[in-house]
Amino acid sequence: MGTTTPPRTLAEALRARGDESLAGLLRARPDLLNPVPNDITQLATRAGTRASVVRALEHLDRFALQTAEALAVAPDPAPYATLLSLLTGGGLDDGEQRDDVGAAVTAALPGALATLREQALVWGEDERLRLVRTARELLAPSPQHPSPTGLGPTVAEATAGMSPGRLQEILTASGLPATHDPVSAVAALSALFTDRTRMAELLDTAPVEALSVLDRLVWGPPYGEVTPNPTPPVKWLRDRGLLLPVSTRTVVLPREAALHLRAGRAHRVPEPVPPVVAAAAERDPQAVDRAAAGQAFTALSTVEELLKLWNGGGPAILRAGGLSVRELKRTATALDVTEPIAAFWVELAYAAGLLATDGESDERYAPTPAYDEWLDLSAQDRWTHLATAWLPATRVPGLVGGQDAKGRALSALGPELDRSAAPEVRRRVLALFAELPPGTAPDPETLLRRLRWERPLRSATPSAEGTDLRSRLALWTLNEAELLGITGRGALSAQARALLNEGEDAAAALLAPLLPEPLDHVLLQADLTAVAPGPLERPLAETLSVLADVESKGGATVYRFTPGSVRRALDAGQAAADLHAFLAAHSRTPVPQPLSYLIDDVARRHGHLRIGAASAYVRCDDEAVLNEILADRRSTGLRLRRLAPTVLASQADPGSLLEALREMGYAPAAESAEGDVLITRAGARRTPPRTPPTPVPEGPPVPDATLLGAAVRAIRAGDTAATVVRKESTEAGTSSTTASGALPRTTSAETLATVQAAAMTGSAVWIGYVNAEGAASQRVIAPVRVEGGFVTAFDHTADEVRTFALHRITGVAELAEDGEG
Repeated sequence: MGTTTPPRTLAEALRARGDESLAGLLRARPDLLNPVPNDITQLATRAGTRASVVRALEHLDRFALQTAEALAVAPDPAPYATLLSLLTGGGLDDGEQRDDVGAAVTAALPGALATLREQALVWGEDERLRLVRTARELLAPSPQHPSPTGLGPTVAEATAGMSPGRLQEILTASGLPATHDPVSAVAALSALFTDRTRMAELLDTAPVEALSVLDRLVWGPPYGEVTPNPTPPVKWLRDRGLLLPVSTRTVVLPREAALHLRAGRAHRVPEPVPPVVAAAAERDPQAVDRAAAGQAFTALSTVEELLKLWNGGGPAILRAGGLSVRELKRTATALDVTEPIAAFWVELAYAAGLLATDGESDERYAPTPAYDEWLDLSAQDRWTHLATAWLPATRVPGLVGGQDAKGRALSALGPELDRSAAPEVRRRVLALFAELPPGTAPDPETLLRRLRWERPLRSATPSAEGTDLRSRLALWTLNEAELLGITGRGALSAQARALLNEGEDAAAALLAPLLPEPLDHVLLQADLTAVAPGPLERPLAETLSVLADVESKGGATVYRFTPGSVRRALDAGQAAADLHAFLAAHSRTPVPQPLSYLIDDVARRHGHLRIGAASAYVRCDDEAVLNEILADRRSTGLRLRRLAPTVLASQADPGSLLEALREMGYAPAAESAEGDVLITRAGARRTPPRTPPTPVPEGPPVPDATLLGAAVRAIRAGDTAATVVRKESTEAGTSSTTASGALPRTTSAETLATVQAAAMTGSAVWIGYVNAEGAASQRVIAPVRVEGGFVTAFDHTADEVRTFALHRITGVAELAEDGEG
């Protein structure tokens, strides 16, 4: 019965995999697909490059990474039993009962090893496990880069370059017999440190202070500084090789000695099991859904209010891009929120494509045409639009107010807010929420511990704020999810679960019954206010926002009528009768007399004065009014002069004159060149059509099944072309190259004869081909037709029929029969 030869290289190990396993590798490490490797050898080479290995290590969880770290300090290759011993501790006798951690490590190790194998970081059989060389270099101990395990170099590495005489002195001091050469001396010392019994006897003779020194070094870092005249405990350790010199002032605890002191463990605390996300509170799921729906409605109202605020053209853009601190503060005041929360709403509207720059010379922010389409949607659909824009967004509002790497302030809507890790963290946080029972609010600290376990390398570098970026992104996600109504009272809502698992339609269907129905009425009160007991229908809300000023918001919105607000409605083209009819139609209470009097009084005075362009003029049929204006000291700055008994002229522009007279208590109206009253409505300024900002990807995207299948077929076919056995050509005057990876070289006549023969017999041949761009490749083809200088053939490399120009074929070779070569 034949035996399978163990793979000798990573390429051989990959070649032995099935198509599904290769697809799993490309799915886990999509950077290997750019571009698609020509064959297995090229795939293995690319999988061992430093950049690709670093990216793969960054995506390992804590225990998979600990497994790789243990392999980096194990012999190469290492048996499975040695790896298990490094993770559980080699100090356990065979019959000794393992503790809970040891049992958990034993249970989790096959899965961690399978992950490392799938990602081509580890290869080989269980008895000969090999860590990819680049990963070993990254994880193995060195003076410049101490190992994450805290272990130092081996005895052989630490004594490299040590004089033979010094090695013999260490052997003598350790009670070992002298040897004849340095190699056997190093082997003897290593054997001593790995022999549990003899090592224990040696340490029993050590001074107590020497053991204290070892205790400080055993879990790392293993390096220590010594003086030219070390203390007796240090000298005792140095004489016996328990501390080996690295330089004149530095010593190191060798790996074998440290492992004995650690009872064989590579890590102080193995973490085979992910931390459990604990519950902070258990709430009624229906109360959670209602709270989230209420916040979702608030989110819609806030975004709508923000874009109304910027409806006529928002704030100007800073020269470096983004929103100024002053404008953000002004926006926060208008929305009645803090500046960080205002930054979130601004960025959310931008991510949803509702807000953009107008592209004018005096560039400003303004709503986009998509905003008007968004307003026409139902409330639940408007919310799913915002939520689905938030989930994949890479812009991070939480960074606003901080500084970039060059110390420059980060502004809302600025160019430096993209963080490619944000979508992955956001979705992972919500996925952990979803794993808890409905109504359960997770404990944030345990949630952060779980995230750090899942991506330890990415959580290893603290920021200026003292926490790593992933933890900060997670905390911002918790706050933003609550603001947006994804969560309610700290727990994931049912509509958010549906959005994550089933899509927008399912989420909208669950949210719709929880949102308040818009009202078609208000309650007018005698103190010149109107109370809206809930959300109003859009036409009613828009008209009322012109006629009155919002005084307070909440469950009920309070509007106040003032002379200025009534004048604003009249300026928009409404007549007094229209306003009376509007209030009577939409009030559940009688229209109070004070409000009717206010409207009539402002309407009576409205347009009594007319402002036009002279530069500007004031026209009034009542001369006494014009005399009053001229006598008023507040009009001095307008530089008015009388042109006629009923006309005053000013050097101010009409707009400034209009505002100044209104501030003086008059109710002027602007008029056109024909003498008609100009109706002034709030101008709705829109940007040209804009697309939402594109998220910045974190590396190449995960390929879909179609791309993976095509890539695996191409790699397999290319590998067949690169490794197939070719016949040697023996004809005179021709030369055929059959070395693996080299293009064949044959004369034009032989090339033509060979492909014609293959077309007649239906056999496959191996060719070298140079395309129109000059790129050379090798292929296995089955010629079907040869005519007009072209070969039509089934290309096994591309798995399709293609046409090849004969003059671009560098050479051809027949494939050897089974057993040849």
